[in-house]
Amino acid sequence: MSEPDVIEVPKPSTQSDAASLTDKKYCLGCGKALHKSAPQCPHCGAPQADVVPAGSKSRVIAIVLALLLGGIGGHKFYLGRVGWGILYLVFCWTFIPSIAALVEAIIYITMSDQAFAKKYG
Repeated sequence: MSEPDVIEVPKPSTQSDAASLTDKKYCLGCGKALHKSAPQCPHCGAPQADVVPAGSKSRVIAIVLALLLGGIGGHKFYLGRVGWGILYLVFCWTFIPSIAALVEAIIYITMSDQAFAKKYG
């Protein structure tokens, strides 16, 4: 078996070098340095898995739906969680889904846009 390639990370010599290293990451494919927000490597073209793509679902719409139609699972259907939406519909008469939707609306409000896009797309 061959030894895995080891990527050496340069140590910063000055304060400005340390700041420039925080804006860099290393390619998952070839290991070359690139900016931390690069969606793919300019050298080898490998996609970078840690970059969160812009989501197609709006966090604001999910919050409004959770507050207004949460008891019947409107926000779950919007976010593509159809199974959960059907479960909310089946149990809407118990008001438990309404309470859960209120809690989820609070979670959506406190969640960052990046975390929301990563979880719900």
